Amino acid sequence: MTDLRSCVGKNGRFIVGVHRPFFEIKNLRKNQYFESLGEFEDGTVVDNRLNFPDQDLYEPKADIIYEINNPFPFRGTTYINSAWADAKATNPGTIGIQAPEPCSLFQNFKTIIENKDFDLKEKTNLLNLLPHPLQIAIAQASTDPEELVLLSQKSCRILFGNDGQTPVGIGYKKNTSGKISPDIHDPELFEVLVNNPHLPDTWKNALVLKPGVQGTNEITGEYLSHDGNTHVFEYLRRNSYIPWGHFASNMANDAVRYRARDLTDEDMRGIRHLYYQRAFIRLGADLDIPFPEKREALTEKNLETLRKKILKTLKQPAAPSLTFDSTLWGWNFGFGYAQSGHRLHASHQMIHQQNAMIPKEVRTESGEDIPSFACGDLIRDFIIQYRQATGKLFFETYIDCIRNNTRTDGQQEGPSSLILAEDDHTILFVPKAQVSEWELQLMPKTACGNILEADTKMRQSLDKAILTAIKTLESLGAQFVTCIEFSKRFDSSDTDQRLLYSFIPRLPYAPGTFSEAQLRWISGAYPEDVALACRRVIKTQEKCT
Repeated sequence: MTDLRSCVGKNGRFIVGVHRPFFEIKNLRKNQYFESLGEFEDGTVVDNRLNFPDQDLYEPKADIIYEINNPFPFRGTTYINSAWADAKATNPGTIGIQAPEPCSLFQNFKTIIENKDFDLKEKTNLLNLLPHPLQIAIAQASTDPEELVLLSQKSCRILFGNDGQTPVGIGYKKNTSGKISPDIHDPELFEVLVNNPHLPDTWKNALVLKPGVQGTNEITGEYLSHDGNTHVFEYLRRNSYIPWGHFASNMANDAVRYRARDLTDEDMRGIRHLYYQRAFIRLGADLDIPFPEKREALTEKNLETLRKKILKTLKQPAAPSLTFDSTLWGWNFGFGYAQSGHRLHASHQMIHQQNAMIPKEVRTESGEDIPSFACGDLIRDFIIQYRQATGKLFFETYIDCIRNNTRTDGQQEGPSSLILAEDDHTILFVPKAQVSEWELQLMPKTACGNILEADTKMRQSLDKAILTAIKTLESLGAQFVTCIEFSKRFDSSDTDQRLLYSFIPRLPYAPGTFSEAQLRWISGAYPEDVALACRRVIKTQEKCT
C-alpha cells in the first residue's frame, strides 16, 4: 500500500502523515553584523542581534506539518502548515477573500480637488497622462463605467450610431496581403477592458460579444431556451492548440453573463448540452449511427436515444473500433491581467467552456501508432495498480474514505465532513489532499466513467453540481477557477473508473512556485474547515433562491 502513494487506505480511511519537527543546527557563521533596524515610539532601539546567535541552535518543537498524498499519485502531495490552519480552524469565517472595493480614478480625484467636476476633455486628458501599466491597472480594477468607456476608446477605433454616443461596432483594416483584422491600437488594454463586468453591456456587445467580432470561427451549434433567457453558441476552433480542433460553448451576446452568480440552472444546462450533443453526434457518425438531420439542437429525449444507441453498438462483440475514444472538457472561469504584463488567467469574456474529442492513437514520424494522451488515462493506470495491490475497487474505497473522514488535525471537536452537496447520483466534496487550498471535486456515486455512461438524470445532476461548485468558490472570493474533467475511454469496460471533476481556484496569495512545480501543494487550512466554509455559502445561496 505504501508503494502506491495514495491517501486512500484500503480500509476506507484516509492516510495522513504527520511531521513533528525537532532538530539541532550547527552554527557555522564566523562574523557578526549588528545593525539598528529602527525604534519603538518611545525611542527604544530595535536591532538585529537575534539574527546573529553565538551558540548552536536547537528547535524542540517546530510547527506540525501534515503530509497527505493525493488520492491520485500523479497529482503529487499536499502539505498543511498547522500554525496557519489552526488559526482558521478557530475562526472558519476567515476562509474567504473580501470582495474588491469600488474603484474609480475620477471619483478619487474629485474628492481631493475641491469636489471639482471634470468635463469629458479633462477626464480624457487625465487618462492619457497615465503610464501604460496604470491604464492596465484601471482597466482591470475600475468599477466606474464612464472610466472604462473612455479607456476603451484609447484601445481601438470605435464606430458610433447616429446619436454619436452608442457604439455599433469597431473599425477594421487590411494588411498588405488583404487580410482583414480589427483596428485595435492597444491589444492588452482592449483585452482587459472587455473582460471587466462594469463596462456597459452595449459596449461589450459592440467590442467583443457580437458573433464574428472575435474572428471567423464558425458557429456550429446553438441552445436557446423556450423563454429566450438562455442563449448559447457553439464555436468551432479549427486551428486549435488541441489537435483535431475543439469547440467553445459561449453565452451569446443577448445573454450576457460575466459572473457565476449571474448563471442560471438553464444556462449551465445549455452550455453542457452542447458538449454532450457534440460528443454523441461525432461518436454516432464514427459508428454509422443515424441521428436527426434537422439543423437544430437535439432534444433531451433525442440526445438520450442517441446515447443509448452508441452504447449498444459499442457493447456488440464485433463493435467497430473508435477513431476518437475520449473527450476533453475544461472551463477557465474568470480573467485577470497584471499591470506588469503577466496574464493571470487564461479565460476571456463571458462564460465559456471548451471541449474536444481525443483520438485513440497518434502516428509517429516512423509510422508507428502510439496512444494519444488523455488525462483520464492517468487515473486508469493508477486504479489498476490500486486494485492489484489492495484487492479493492478504488472509487468505492475513495467514497468510503470521504464518508469515514475524521479531522486532519486529530481533534474530536470541530467539523469533520468533507461533503458539500450530494443527491442520488453525484457527490460534491473537498478532497482530503488539495492541489489548491480551495479545490473541490465532483464525481458520480455509481459506476459512470464518462459522459456516454451518464444518463439524463446523471447529466442533470452533474450540471447542477458544477454550477454549485463555481458559485460557491466565487462567493468565497475566488476570481479565477480552472475546471477539468478526468474521464474514461469510451471503449473501456472497466466499471471501477468514474468521471471526476476538479475545480482548482487560483488564489492571490498562492502563485505557482518551485513547490508547485514539484507537485508539492502548500495549504494553510484543513480541508474540513474549507468544507464548512463552503457549506455555509451554499446554505446562504439556497436561502436567497
